[in-house]
Amino acid sequence: MSTLQLYNTLTRKKEVFEPIHPPHVGLYVCGPTVYGDPHLGHARPSITFDLLFRYLQYLGYKVRYVRNITDVGHLENDADAGEDKIAKKARLEALEPMEVAQRYANRYHDAMRSLNVLPPSIEPHASGHIIEQIALVEDIMAHGFAYEVNGSVYFDVEAYSKANSYGKLSGRVLEDLMANTRTLDGQSDKRNPADFALWKKAAPEHIMRWPSPWGDGFPGWHLECSAMSTKYLGETFDIHGGGMDLIFPHHECEIAQSVAASGHDAVKRWMHNNMITINGQKMGKSLGNFITLEELFAGTHQLLAQAYSPMTIRFFILQAHYRSTLDFSNEALQAAEKGLQRVTSAQKTLQQLKPSEKSSVDVTRFIQDCRKGLDDDLNTALVLAAIAEWVKTVNSVKDGSEQLSAADLKLLQADFKVVVNDILGLQAEPVAGHGNDLTGGLMNLILQLRSQAKTSKDFATSDAIRNQLQAMGVVVKDTKNGAEWSIE
Repeated sequence: MSTLQLYNTLTRKKEVFEPIHPPHVGLYVCGPTVYGDPHLGHARPSITFDLLFRYLQYLGYKVRYVRNITDVGHLENDADAGEDKIAKKARLEALEPMEVAQRYANRYHDAMRSLNVLPPSIEPHASGHIIEQIALVEDIMAHGFAYEVNGSVYFDVEAYSKANSYGKLSGRVLEDLMANTRTLDGQSDKRNPADFALWKKAAPEHIMRWPSPWGDGFPGWHLECSAMSTKYLGETFDIHGGGMDLIFPHHECEIAQSVAASGHDAVKRWMHNNMITINGQKMGKSLGNFITLEELFAGTHQLLAQAYSPMTIRFFILQAHYRSTLDFSNEALQAAEKGLQRVTSAQKTLQQLKPSEKSSVDVTRFIQDCRKGLDDDLNTALVLAAIAEWVKTVNSVKDGSEQLSAADLKLLQADFKVVVNDILGLQAEPVAGHGNDLTGGLMNLILQLRSQAKTSKDFATSDAIRNQLQAMGVVVKDTKNGAEWSIE
C-alpha cells in the first residue's frame, strides 16, 4: 500500500519523510485556547489536520488523533507574565473560569461540526492533566535542566543548550535570543531572560491554582502539550501539528522539555499550517478585521458582503496549500462558493447520468490524479484542480460528447464520493444563501410554471420568470431533459 508522502516542513526542499509504517499513526495537534468565540484562524488548522486524519485513514492506517484544549496557563502575552486569559474573561463576565472554558469549548465544537471536522480520538484538557504536568516538571528538574525560585520553576535554556540544540525547529540561535530578549517586570526570578516557566507560583488573587511540591500554582503554557501528547501517544510519536505561529516559542519549548525529561525527541515529524490574512493584513482584533465563524456563517461582520456557508469556508481553505498564506476577501470567498457549487452540481449530475454501452474516458485516472495531489504534501490546490478537470468530463458525458459504461459510471460515482466527501470532507448542502429543501421545492414549482407558460406559447411570461431569476443570481438552463437551475 502506498504511504503518505510528506515534505520537510522546515524547508521548501522536496524531501520525503520516512514512511509511517502501518497500521498505527500517532497524531497530536495543538487545539484552541477556549476564552473566545472560534474564528477564521481556528478553521485552517482544524480543517488541515482533519484532512490529514481522513487521508491517513483512507490509506489504511489506524490513527490515534489527539487534539488538546488549553484551559489554563495561557497568559496574556503568551510568555510568563500577565493575567491568565481564561481567568481574565471569567472576571470580566462574572463567571467561574471553567464555566468560561466550557462555554467556548462548546462553541468551538459546534463550529467544527458545521465545518464537518471529525472529532479527534482523544481531546484532553490541560486542567485535567495537572498531575502529569507536575510529574514532567519533576523529571526535568531531576535531569538538571530546571530550577525553582520562590515557588516558580523555570526551564534552564542555557544548561540545556550545552548538550542539546535549542532552536533547531525554528532556526533561532540561543545567543541571539539571549541578546534580544528583554527582562519583563515580574520575571526577575529567571537566571536568563530566554528561560521559560514550567510552573508558576499563583499570586493571591489568581483563581486557577493547584497544589504542587513548590506551592500553589499553575503549569506553564508549553508544558501541557508535552505531558498530554506523550501520555496518550507514547514517548515517541509520529506527527505533531499546529499553526506556524506556534513554532517559536511553543513547539521549540516542547522539544526542549521532552528531550530534557526523556533524553530524546518525542516527535518524528512536525507539520505547520500557515496563517490567514485579510486583504493582505494579518488577522487581528486590534486591526478590526477579526472575524468569528459565527459572523461568517451569518454574514454579520462589517467586512462581509454576504453570509458564507460552512462548506464554502472549507472549500476556500482547501483551495490553498496548507503551508502557503491564505488571504481572505469577499471576492475569494465568492469564488470558492462558485467552485463548490460546480463540484456539488457535477456530483449530483453523476448520480443522474444514464450509462452507455462503452466508455470513451479512463475513469481510473480520477483517483490517480487526486492521489497525486494528496501525496504531494497534501497539496489540495492540485486535488481541486484535478477535480475541476473531471467536472468538465462529467458535463461532457451529460452533453453526449463523452460516454461512460455502467461499470465505469458506478466507479466514478464511488470515487467522487471518496475524494470529495470522505477525504476532502465537503458535504452536499443547500446552495449558499438560498436555504434548504424548501428552496428546491419552490424552484421546481417556479420552473413548472415557466414550462407551462412555454407550452402555452406565453413566451413573455416564460422569459420574465427566467430574467427575474437571473437578476437574483439564479441561472436557468434549458436542456433536452428539462430546465435546470444553478447559482452563478
